[in-house]
Amino acid sequence: MSSEKIKIEVMDTTLRDGEQTPGVSFNAKEKLAIAKMLLDDLKVDRIEVASARVSDTEKESIKCLCSWAKKNNHLKQIEVLGFVDKGLSVDWINDTGARTINILAKGSMNHLTLQLKKTPDEHIKDIIKTIDYATEKGMTSNIYLEDWSNGMRNDKDYIYLLLDNLTKQKNLKRIMLPDTLGILLPSVVKEFIEDLTQRYPYTHFDFHAHNDYGVATANSIAAAKAGAKGIHVTVNSLGERAGNTSICDFVIVLRDLIDNLDTGIDETYLKPVSDIISNFSGKKVPSNKPIVGDDVFTQTAGIHADGDKKGNLYTNKIDPKRFGREREYALGKLSGMSSLDMNLKQLGITLSDSDKKLVFKKVIELGDKKRRITTSDLPFIIAAVLETENSQKIKITELDISISFNKKQEASFTITYNDKTLKTSAVGNGGYDAFMNALKKVAKELNLKLPILVDYEVTIPPGGKPDSLVETIIFWEQDNKTFKTIGVNSDQILAAIEATEKMLNLII
Repeated sequence: MSSEKIKIEVMDTTLRDGEQTPGVSFNAKEKLAIAKMLLDDLKVDRIEVASARVSDTEKESIKCLCSWAKKNNHLKQIEVLGFVDKGLSVDWINDTGARTINILAKGSMNHLTLQLKKTPDEHIKDIIKTIDYATEKGMTSNIYLEDWSNGMRNDKDYIYLLLDNLTKQKNLKRIMLPDTLGILLPSVVKEFIEDLTQRYPYTHFDFHAHNDYGVATANSIAAAKAGAKGIHVTVNSLGERAGNTSICDFVIVLRDLIDNLDTGIDETYLKPVSDIISNFSGKKVPSNKPIVGDDVFTQTAGIHADGDKKGNLYTNKIDPKRFGREREYALGKLSGMSSLDMNLKQLGITLSDSDKKLVFKKVIELGDKKRRITTSDLPFIIAAVLETENSQKIKITELDISISFNKKQEASFTITYNDKTLKTSAVGNGGYDAFMNALKKVAKELNLKLPILVDYEVTIPPGGKPDSLVETIIFWEQDNKTFKTIGVNSDQILAAIEATEKMLNLII
């Protein structure tokens, strides 16, 4: 990070606010593992790990986490949400070993009068008592002004009254400003933050965005530019309702697009941490999620591959190598020859122009049947296309295979050879078995002696998904000679039938 840049603190609340995502609950081992990744690998400044008084199990989990943090000089970076509850939260947090409480106070008159049914003066006194009690326990206090965004919209004098009193508390370290319902626009965030930072220039303000309108990252950037010294984030945008500011979005936008601001985050860990927390949370990351999505460094259109090949015309500062990733060029019906060239170069494969045309033709054909073809699929396609130079004399068309759990499967198809067109069908123990039984019926009429199937291999590319290409290799024996044929398709049965069709063309 340049010495000229102002450092913005990053407080990650994946373990607290992120755990408020419906269906997400981290156990003690997962919480500890996530804390280690956030602090040791990503280098976030602080982490909020729980809410006080949730359960005895949670208390034991935080005790374990704080024990590790103390041994590894991270205890000052551990924070727990607490409440203005006559010291109950302070005692709970103190028992866990954590030394920082984030006190949840009311940042709007609406919340104060309807939930607490207290006056501003009464609430301020209760807050100060909580801060003082935490200080007696040797703890540091920060404070959340819940519903602050509505407070600034509707009750600005109440916000000023709160801050006039709270900024005098020497033992209050940070005042945290949440857009609790995600209702602000970046221009309004800028206005509100600048108002407070000018009025209270020596106060450390954090900003905490929610993403209900899809502008959490933009709002967080606006807050940092307006003078907020800390920004709250979560991994994979986890959080209540639409979630919170994404750590990867905020960090990279600030680093690449804002000249005078940066964080201390180690960006090389953004993708692995995202993957692990996706597994722990059970919440899949969208494939187009910036920085960490599976598809975000994949060019699909052939014109983009051509532009990159000629001069990196379709790249920006977000180089995948920064994040331990590689740029890919998807193969499919939108591909151009440049896309194929870029993939062959990555694999270190050289093909003649004529062979490339054959492979490219197969890529387009397969691209019409599936979403995209990956670099991992390409060797299978090459092997299938270049396996034999024999012209195709036998064709299988109008193939139909029924699938049933309760009875044998049936296959029917039309086969063309030497001006003969025959239709056939049969049943079997599986789709391919039914196909072979039907093939045996017509082999005699076509005067074909079928070889013996001696082995059958199915391979899916590493990390293959349900629509990944399947390579099926079938080994045959005829007249004491063994040979193999290869079929490639996104469907395992169809790949086997392609390999069988090649076998028929070889034996004639």
